Amino acid sequence: MADRPRDLAERMARRRKQAARTAGTPADGYLRESFTLPRAAARARAQAFFARYPKAGYMSEVETWRELPGGDIEFTMRRLPSAD
Repeated sequence: MADRPRDLAERMARRRKQAARTAGTPADGYLRESFTLPRAAARARAQAFFARYPKAGYMSEVETWRELPGGDIEFTMRRLPSAD
């Protein structure tokens, strides 16, 4: 049993890091979605993502993107799981 709140917080942080390592996901708390779409569809998808998860509430952003040789755009959107 934890003697101090700090002990409890440290134990919970260790468990969170361990769970993230076993799941193969970063332990930063963000949810990520990756897409590969034609340019116009990629733009529309990103706009819909920002409409659904506003940047101010979810810290949403396009984390990475690149243009593929065929002209498609590969990109990853990230956001926090919930907003207050």
